[in-house]
Amino acid sequence: MDARTRLRAGLVIPAHPLALASDRRLDERHQRALTRYYIDAGAGGLAVGVHTTQFAIREHGLFRPVLELAMETAVAARARPTTPRAVMIAGAIGGTRQATAEAEAAHALGYDAVLLSLGALRDASDEELIAHCRAVAEVLPLLGFYLQPAVGGRVLGYGFWRAFAEIERVWAVKIAPFDRYRTIDAIRGIADSGRRDIALYTGNDDSIVADLVTGVPTSAGVCRFAGGLLGQWATGTHRAVGLLERVKRGRESGASAELLREGAALTDFNAAIFDAAHGFAGCIPGIHEILRRQGLLVGTWCLDERETLSPGQREEIDRVCAAYPFLLDDAFIKENRERWLRL
Repeated sequence: MDARTRLRAGLVIPAHPLALASDRRLDERHQRALTRYYIDAGAGGLAVGVHTTQFAIREHGLFRPVLELAMETAVAARARPTTPRAVMIAGAIGGTRQATAEAEAAHALGYDAVLLSLGALRDASDEELIAHCRAVAEVLPLLGFYLQPAVGGRVLGYGFWRAFAEIERVWAVKIAPFDRYRTIDAIRGIADSGRRDIALYTGNDDSIVADLVTGVPTSAGVCRFAGGLLGQWATGTHRAVGLLERVKRGRESGASAELLREGAALTDFNAAIFDAAHGFAGCIPGIHEILRRQGLLVGTWCLDERETLSPGQREEIDRVCAAYPFLLDDAFIKENRERWLRL
């Protein structure tokens, strides 16, 4: 299947973190190991240069090197030549000039699509936003991105999503406002556009399983999320692949109660990792902390030295790791870690 068909079928797509050494330089060894982990865990795609990768990679001259390293490693890590490579999605941000330039860099590296963040265009009208999106779509197909305002996104209403869905080169939308009302607004707008070929991906780390299991009634019938593109799935990726398969089977059989209970556990787990208690200030260091404990990162360093675990966050992570060990990939990682870490 081609990349678009695979997106519509539903994939686990981790948002790729950035591995740094203590001097905050790119740690290529551990960066490659993370990519190998995701591929071996069964992830169907990778999102690179996105919020979890740290938007600041642009300021540090790391945007192209990080995208290039991920692509090279993902292609080399395929189990066999007949295995489809991961669907590769590049993040793009900023004004139209910057976003199109980033899309062009991703296109040159062989990426399939762009996850387009609109957080930099806070004062733009819907018409200006749509013109911006159309310009980027001329370079690469788009995944729309409803990023929650708490970490740099902006509110995007029903009217925007209805117009956005009319852009021919839109393949999918990641819906991640962490807000049920706004999530439904986006789904309704896409449904009411008349498009039936746009894949919906949850980015609502606080309600992953609920999004995947339950559909949203619309004028076009019940709309469902195909899969997830998530920072949360940068950890526990192997478990997430199994979860998505069980969700797909459960949709057919109607067995959803057990999945929803697991979803409640995942939400509690996410609250600790993403630091909901402090307005998500420690969300990226929280992901790093799990990966550090598993030996896939050396530390929790971010490009911004002020971006650290919040007070009490480490203890909360201790709590959820003890309470929900079934959400972690510890055994899988231990079995494969040394191989992934080979340069």
